[in-house]
Amino acid sequence: MLFKFGMRNLLAHRFSPRLTAANASHRFLYGNPLCTTVESPDLPPWLKFSDTPIPTDAESDDNFVIPSLANWVDTHILTSKPKLPAQPSKQNSLDHVDAVSTLLKQRYSSPELVGEALNRRGFQPSSDLVSQVLKRFSNDWVSALGFFKWAKAQTGYRHSPEVYNLMVDILGKCRTFDSMWDLVKEMSQLEGYVTLDTMAKVMRRLAKARKHEDAIEAFRRMGEFGVKKDTAALNVLMDALVKGGSVEHAHKVVLEFKSRIPLSSHSFNILIHGWCRARNFDNARKAMGDMKEQGFEPDVFSYTNFIETYCHEKDFRKVDQVLEEMRANGCTPNAVTYTTVMINLGKAGQVSKALEVYEKMKSDGCVADTPFYSCLIFILGRAGRLKDARDVFEDMPKQGVVRDAVTYNTMISTACAHSREETALRLLKEMEDGSCKPNVETYHSLLKMCCRKKRMKVLKFLLDHMLKNDISLDLATYSLMVSGLCKSGRVEDAYSFLEEMVSQGMTPNPNTLKQLIAELESKSMSEEKQRVEKLMDRFLQKRNV
Repeated sequence: MLFKFGMRNLLAHRFSPRLTAANASHRFLYGNPLCTTVESPDLPPWLKFSDTPIPTDAESDDNFVIPSLANWVDTHILTSKPKLPAQPSKQNSLDHVDAVSTLLKQRYSSPELVGEALNRRGFQPSSDLVSQVLKRFSNDWVSALGFFKWAKAQTGYRHSPEVYNLMVDILGKCRTFDSMWDLVKEMSQLEGYVTLDTMAKVMRRLAKARKHEDAIEAFRRMGEFGVKKDTAALNVLMDALVKGGSVEHAHKVVLEFKSRIPLSSHSFNILIHGWCRARNFDNARKAMGDMKEQGFEPDVFSYTNFIETYCHEKDFRKVDQVLEEMRANGCTPNAVTYTTVMINLGKAGQVSKALEVYEKMKSDGCVADTPFYSCLIFILGRAGRLKDARDVFEDMPKQGVVRDAVTYNTMISTACAHSREETALRLLKEMEDGSCKPNVETYHSLLKMCCRKKRMKVLKFLLDHMLKNDISLDLATYSLMVSGLCKSGRVEDAYSFLEEMVSQGMTPNPNTLKQLIAELESKSMSEEKQRVEKLMDRFLQKRNV
């Protein structure tokens, strides 16, 4: 039996038409689940969705923090001035990272100014320090490059290939491609520094920026940097092009290089995946036929690509046809296949059928893994069966299944959706106390809740907590905060985050700018409004070029 309360109990639950219809509009996995259940008295205190009563005046207090969590929050907020530890130790190493981070958070207009600021301090670079700081500022190329150059100039320190690759990726992610290529050329002067990993980062970042031809040219030039153009490298390029939205370019690459570079089954699966994403099933089937002609049998990944796309189109009749085709050809569906079917049935409002997937999975001898459990938790929470969702969450360790970041994110999102801030923060603390590292999605629902409830001290805590977990604020996070703070009337703070966002070279979404302009106008902040309007004009002109 999968769960302590039994899968049969899950399947036996009856859904009211009203509840099912209401849930049909909820978003996938990180959405806002509906809660209608009564809490079970035997749940562990940190997991209960019934928080400590909050004082009535807390809503007007920006600095309010749940008393039971106040010490944890206070110890994670970075000080405004960097402090240097006196003696080296493991804790002091972390203190150095925090001190450098505090300095870099002051923002600089050029990498050179970053170097000047660092020279006025007594920092000493090490591989761990450099790597951690770069991760923390991976969305702020000015601070990252300035720190990188400063560290390189320090006596007794030398960047490792891994640190160079990290910096290449940061520049590519921030679309500072000239500087990225300058760094690759610099690496080529150091024996063994440029590898396939380096060129993979280059090609992926170019393709993601929709510079597909530039990505292909980078592949053609790999020999100049001592990197072999082989099957593995070709697959990296094809995968980058498909994920960058152009299976057509990936197909073009195959035609250009197939006479010189042998293809693998993975090569064909990448094409199948790309054509399925583009909803071009004829070309996907042709790629599968070409795969067979080259002596490769379609595998579970090949078929799951079709299943995933039919699921997205809610064509579950064709999903069943592909599953039958798989079995007829001796290919057994795996946990990924079944998880894909289950989550999409749940999203389509067919919750009972989604839960029945487990029985089909079991009949194929397939063992439920962490993603399967996480998706099941999401479906149950979304269907209003919060107690069942918690039971599954609790049962995972007993079944030998590890809870990952997605599992926790789903539970945190549920708590935030119902303004259970104590529960949500305790789940975050549980992640910190255990071995599960948060990711950027972990914080999104928490940040939204803080904006909505005007918890400015907790908001600062979360931003500093992200930094201490080496998570850099990205475009989506900044946009979320600008929008959320606008909605809650914190227009000055929203404007401040927009300035910070733009200073890092990020381009805000036009809708985010329009929302802020409207709020600035309502607050008679005409000077700030004009600045945002000029920004909007500049970004729109840049987009039209």
